[in-house]
Amino acid sequence: MLILLAFIIVFHITSAALLFISTIDNAWWVGPGFYTDVWHRCFNASNCTALDNNFPAYSAFQAIQAAMILSTILCCVAFFVFILQLFRLKQGERFVLTSIIQLFSCLCVMIAASIYTDRQEELHEGPHVSLNVSKGQFGYSYILAWIAFAFTLLSGIMYLILRKRK
Repeated sequence: MLILLAFIIVFHITSAALLFISTIDNAWWVGPGFYTDVWHRCFNASNCTALDNNFPAYSAFQAIQAAMILSTILCCVAFFVFILQLFRLKQGERFVLTSIIQLFSCLCVMIAASIYTDRQEELHEGPHVSLNVSKGQFGYSYILAWIAFAFTLLSGIMYLILRKRK
């Protein structure tokens, strides 16, 4: 049981790390000489522009930012709730509250990545865009967001199924 508990804790911490990296790092859309995340758009690794009201799809960026931040916060809260429930629950009870919080985190990641996928073309237009931005591709932060979605979904299901045993 101790090995299972260690695996679950490492899996949850990995999920949180993936969420932090995908939220903070600047590689959601990359190409030759530029990269974009949900916060900035940079050309030539030095000319960075913060995303603001000048961008046509700014409200989509705000929704993505909010969903990614919320998913990261919920994942961290779920971990602390799991630790509390680990010592407070009676044997045989399930970690339902932890599961619900983790599944909400999963939902937020899915919403953010889905909005980015759906609005990808209009997100890369605007006043500070060169023609080669449309020739970019999804970066590793975007891929990590989808991996974090899978990890948080599996983690939420594991907590729902997991019963506290000896």
